[in-house]
Amino acid sequence: LSLPPIKCQEACSNLALRSLLHSLNEPSCNFIDNGQSDNRGVAGFYSGEGFIMLVPIFTLKLNHKINPRMVAVGKYDGVHPCLTAATQAGKVFIHNPHARNQRLSSNRLVQSAHETDISLLNINQSVSCLAAGLLDPHQSCDSLIVGTQTNLLAYDVHNNSDLFYKEIADGANAVVLGSLGDVSCPLAIIGGNCALQGFDCRGNDLFWTVTGDNVRSLALCDFDGDGKKELLVGSEDFDIRVFKEDELVAEMTETETITAMCPMYSSRFGYALSNGTVGVYDRMSRYWRIKSKNLAMSIHAFDLNSDGVCELITGWSNGKVDARSDRTGEVIFKDNFSSSIAGVVEGDYRMDGKTQLICCSTDGEVRGYLPSSQETAGSLMDTSAEQELIVLWLNQNFLLPEDTEVQSAPFQICFTSLRDGGTLLINMKPNGEITLGTDDMDLAGDIIQSLATFLAIEDLPVEADFPKYFNQLRKVLVQVDESHLVHQKLTADMADQSNLIRSMLVQAEDARLMRDMKNMKNRYTELYDLNRDIINRYKIRCNNHTELLNNLKCVNQAIQRAGRLRGKFGLVLIFSGRASYDVLIFPAV
Repeated sequence: LSLPPIKCQEACSNLALRSLLHSLNEPSCNFIDNGQSDNRGVAGFYSGEGFIMLVPIFTLKLNHKINPRMVAVGKYDGVHPCLTAATQAGKVFIHNPHARNQRLSSNRLVQSAHETDISLLNINQSVSCLAAGLLDPHQSCDSLIVGTQTNLLAYDVHNNSDLFYKEIADGANAVVLGSLGDVSCPLAIIGGNCALQGFDCRGNDLFWTVTGDNVRSLALCDFDGDGKKELLVGSEDFDIRVFKEDELVAEMTETETITAMCPMYSSRFGYALSNGTVGVYDRMSRYWRIKSKNLAMSIHAFDLNSDGVCELITGWSNGKVDARSDRTGEVIFKDNFSSSIAGVVEGDYRMDGKTQLICCSTDGEVRGYLPSSQETAGSLMDTSAEQELIVLWLNQNFLLPEDTEVQSAPFQICFTSLRDGGTLLINMKPNGEITLGTDDMDLAGDIIQSLATFLAIEDLPVEADFPKYFNQLRKVLVQVDESHLVHQKLTADMADQSNLIRSMLVQAEDARLMRDMKNMKNRYTELYDLNRDIINRYKIRCNNHTELLNNLKCVNQAIQRAGRLRGKFGLVLIFSGRASYDVLIFPAV
């Protein structure tokens, strides 16, 4: 479909789009642990022929607590799978039952004193996310990625060395490891405070973009079926966003924070919300969803009944694990733990050539399950056709008193928002030019995205002018600049005071050695006053840092709002904003 230029302008705030619209266009029933059989852990499995009883193929009792949603399996030597999880006191444990005679020790990695098959990695900070996978394409072994609220560590477990250690200003709430789009190497992609970053094995920042709110979950999935992975981002504003590298290509709104996502197959993926909802999407179409009074702690895609299609495995806060059909959401398997589930992963943990589903509880209980052994075209349009398309879009997306029919252009339609009473004006001229009038930048972005999706527009250039919003943004940028200056001044003052403290300590010690008690008392009094002053300055520095983070969040959100375009134009805006932001050229931002 080829249409004349479409132009959208704001009435009170000016938004202009000019574009040529180019193309509309057999189950295991033995418990096995070191060769012994048992009858514990009986689980239910429903197949087409009835309900089958299963038991775990192995069960482990690890003497370590496991943090929820921080479990992974990695082959750190390229051969042996190791269960890895974050535990208490800023540590990560690595369980490797295949190398019990090896003694590992380094600055970070320490062998457990009581368990020869567990090593502890000291992070010395509260771990916020964890992943394992192939990061260096020139090696055959996996790397361990550990994120905190201030840093990101990529660790080579086999060689006991850091691949890189990066400071992350926006924090790392979620991490995923894999290939993204046309990027030539695997990336460790983290999501934090409204920002997404991707690092290669050397710590180079090869991917960066912004999103609408704090990121809580990430996944890689071939969303559009082109054979390349897109990035799925779940955030606290209840939205699932899909990025094709830096480009936002789809957005789905849910009812709560998206806490977990997992790719299933093709363009299908599972998701979990903070209110106990789990479900499955195929692209932008939701297949099903269910809601529980318990919270979904972890989800994973695994073919448990060997039918060639992955089921959605969910670990719940009450200790239940269930598997649901990807098509209907029907439960076909369930088992129960004595405590909340921390994570669900998969791996050939017994090294027998069969992949097991591995479920971990927060108390350190690990069970592995074997899957069941069952055998298994467009044409040119004139202006009236364009108008009919717009009218069809209006009828599908707005509350109209009756079906609207347009005899001839121009035509104009006005809406009133039920939330804030604001007005929206849509005007179409005979030449195909469309004008939008609104003061709400988010509403304008939503309408542009909806219209572009409906008409299958790939590239849509936009010129926008929202005076009130941009004036507020300018004030925020000035505050960011001032916060940076205050931070620099406070840092310099702290350095000067540190030198002064050192000098006073020397003077006080000299007075003590010379038994000059009066001078010694004076020096220590001055030290006390100086220490109190430093504490007050530290509080000022903390408040300044908090204010800076809030303002930077506003800037990231502004860039994300303005980048809600289609194709290369949205990328140009985000890249330009980032370039100016990195070098602190705030007028350019």
